Amino acid sequence: MDRPNQKALLAELTSLLTKGNAHATFEEATADLTPKTWNQRVPNAPYTIWQLVEHIRIAQWDIVEFSIDAEHQSPEFPAGYWPAPDATADEEQWQEALDQIRQTRQRFLHLLHAPGTDLLAPIPHGTGQTILREAFLIADHAAYHTGEIILLRRLLHAWE
Repeated sequence: MDRPNQKALLAELTSLLTKGNAHATFEEATADLTPKTWNQRVPNAPYTIWQLVEHIRIAQWDIVEFSIDAEHQSPEFPAGYWPAPDATADEEQWQEALDQIRQTRQRFLHLLHAPGTDLLAPIPHGTGQTILREAFLIADHAAYHTGEIILLRRLLHAWE
């Protein structure tokens, strides 16, 4: 890929991972919540807002670590990607999860923009995955669950 096209693609991927574009961002979806709200159950919903945030954290961490570290061992699927069904979080755990989501996203952005990163080359320790595919996976997964967070907030009357 020539340099101008790669720069344009990197700009689009960065925007995809950090901005809402056509929808609310993860940061907007998780802003101004209290422990009561993020731990509250909604009838017939399988998880709380906290559990969704923790799931996003675990999955994104796994994708980023896989992309960077050939020795990384992924959690057991699917149980290792979700907190316990009755898990709740206090303010410290909530903030820690949000911080880790930002930090792992930043680590991935550094990888994307690193001079030697070939977006289309198979990851050597993978089974055909590329950094481009992992970028799409992070963005798609986060957007899907961000929509669920907003839906739960609406059902809890905590979203305008």
